[in-house]
Amino acid sequence: MLKIDMHTHILPETLPNFAEKFGYGDFIYLMHNQDGSANMMQGDKFFRRIQPNCWDPDIRIKDYEKFDTQVQVVCTIPVMFSYWAKGKDAKALSEFLNDDIAQLCQNYPQNYLGLGTIPLQDADLAIKELERCKEIGLLGVQIGSNINDKNLSEPEFFPIFEAAQELDMAIMIHPWNMMGMESMRKYWLPWLVGMPAETSRAACSLIFGGVLERLPGLRVCFSHAGGSFLPTLGRIEHGFNCRPDLVAIHNNVNPRQYVGDFWVDSITHDAKLLDYILSMQGSKRVMLGSDYPFPLGDLEIGAFINDMGLEQNVVENIFANAALEWLNIDKSRFEIGGTNKGSFALSEKG
Repeated sequence: MLKIDMHTHILPETLPNFAEKFGYGDFIYLMHNQDGSANMMQGDKFFRRIQPNCWDPDIRIKDYEKFDTQVQVVCTIPVMFSYWAKGKDAKALSEFLNDDIAQLCQNYPQNYLGLGTIPLQDADLAIKELERCKEIGLLGVQIGSNINDKNLSEPEFFPIFEAAQELDMAIMIHPWNMMGMESMRKYWLPWLVGMPAETSRAACSLIFGGVLERLPGLRVCFSHAGGSFLPTLGRIEHGFNCRPDLVAIHNNVNPRQYVGDFWVDSITHDAKLLDYILSMQGSKRVMLGSDYPFPLGDLEIGAFINDMGLEQNVVENIFANAALEWLNIDKSRFEIGGTNKGSFALSEKG
């Protein structure tokens, strides 16, 4: 069975110090260690230690082989968005990251599909880089849940979404710059509480702001199973109904009507919650995702889905068909090859 993990993160092995190049800012750069790991540095501050599976394509393929998964959709780590930077500098950084992902996909067309990043703080530059992403073979872009604390429904961002629809580029929305980041750092709460709320913020913004209504062909995925949006949709809908003067000011369509119009990944860490999300979204709108290679992700690459007793067609939709539709690519593009169990040789047809 073809399996596509549509939510994974990657960095170039060599990430220069862009702060030195641009003369300002805390751009992330890498300092490699003797044990093979690398430190992600933010200015003079340690941000995170990563292992070679964050950049080495062969290590990643071997890791995925353990879980019978052939294809990884790769995108950068959200901290690299750098929306706080000058637009032209963020575009230069985006070009560097996007070129690396595009080259990876060209070198390993049987195992990797790519999503780019764009400088959303400057709409004109963002659209130019979105167009370039299309030209170099990327299938969409990953964007943050807010742009410097601005909601995605702000009018300045609409031309970017409009361009994505026209260019047939998928959009993955990933939580970042979480609300309450500074006030609730204890207990890792920004990642445990803030991230699900950020994703719901993005979903509500695109719905209440009328973006999804005006752009019905926009193919959006809300990561981490949609965060807290679907589990709290009853409250969201009730608020829409009881205070339309506050909620329905730009779009008078009930938010529940959009369920199934967007995609989510399967990262719930909870079979019962995934069952609930499947009952709302349908299996053609739920995609296998892992957040590999980070520990908060589903690093068994959806193994629990096999134990849920789901119908075969539902499993096939989650493991591949939903992602193929989101990325708008045909299943015939891939052909599982080799006769040995666990073979991951895939080839593009034509």
